[in-house]
Amino acid sequence: MKLKGITWNHSRGFVSVVATAQRFMEMNPGIEIIWEKRSLQAFADYPIDVLANQYDLLVIDHPWAGYVADKNILVHLDKHLPETFLIDQAKNSVGKSHESYNFNGMQSALAIDAATPIATYRPDLFEEENRILPQTWEDLLSIAKEGKVAFSGIPLNALMDFYMLCVTIGGEEYLFQNEQVVNEEVGIRALELLRELTSYCSKEIFSWDPIAVNEAMSTRNDIYYCPFAYGYSNYSRKGYSKYLIKSTDLVSLENKKLISTLGGTGIAVSNQTKHLATALDYCMFTASPMIQRTIFFENGGQPGHRVAWLDDEVNRRSEDFFKKTLPTLDRAYLRPRYANYFHFQDHAGDYIQDYNRNGGNPKDVLQKLDQLYRESKRGTYT
Repeated sequence: MKLKGITWNHSRGFVSVVATAQRFMEMNPGIEIIWEKRSLQAFADYPIDVLANQYDLLVIDHPWAGYVADKNILVHLDKHLPETFLIDQAKNSVGKSHESYNFNGMQSALAIDAATPIATYRPDLFEEENRILPQTWEDLLSIAKEGKVAFSGIPLNALMDFYMLCVTIGGEEYLFQNEQVVNEEVGIRALELLRELTSYCSKEIFSWDPIAVNEAMSTRNDIYYCPFAYGYSNYSRKGYSKYLIKSTDLVSLENKKLISTLGGTGIAVSNQTKHLATALDYCMFTASPMIQRTIFFENGGQPGHRVAWLDDEVNRRSEDFFKKTLPTLDRAYLRPRYANYFHFQDHAGDYIQDYNRNGGNPKDVLQKLDQLYRESKRGTYT
């Protein structure tokens, strides 16, 4: 019996599931599970219906939840997995990770990986200069003006950071209401804050995804601090990169901690699989608390089960990455997941990145975002 899976190309996304598959195969002779990988960008936007025709197992991003529920592409895990198992997954969710894969009652995936933008820094550089970590947005701007700050400036992450600032300033009730992405006053404030911060950073960031930020920060000595980028515990583990990176909670804006935009990944099963029972068993094995805090984590994974995030050994081996950033995960914003949401997400970040890079009229940016939102809700795009 052979199953094929598709995941994303990083130690966190690939090696972790290869390791759980290897152990699962050793425990179940006669079963073969082969994992393939694709780029982080392809992971975010490659059509999931195409992948579901080619693979039994898929590691997916939660904004697909509405689309797969509408198109019936993936197995309804809520109809096939034991209730006690799903209750445990929900009870031990990191933030809204488990909920993020549930749309209109369909549980499309299990949250095997949890992430949100967090703050990271080079402890050696801060210690050498006797610096104190930024605590407020004003502190952040101060160190950014010295040219020591970087974050991910590609369109997708520009959009995620825009969400973060909008939610922090105005609250979730201000987003995606009445055919408007955000209240104009809140949206303008968010864009201006992001534009100012970006202006103090190297132009390199416009081509950097979160992996590139971590790679640069852990190999160079000019980036001291990253205020928000999707966290990668790998860089907080000895031996993974040249310089160790530590992680912490986000700064405060107007006396309120920033509320970042939830990420992470889930493991799902294609409706086309011919080996449903085995695929489900493997998914439960990978998402189980014991495997999450041992094999999955030990092989580069960033667990989605809360037991792993609180585990002393997991934290000892990652400079307390999980305990220090758990509050950030627990308050993270769950972005929209309606069926045609990806039309909005695939294009909205371009407008925000252009504004961050070149400036302009923020009202024009908001109008373009609203138009995209209306198109995506109505399915009127081509």
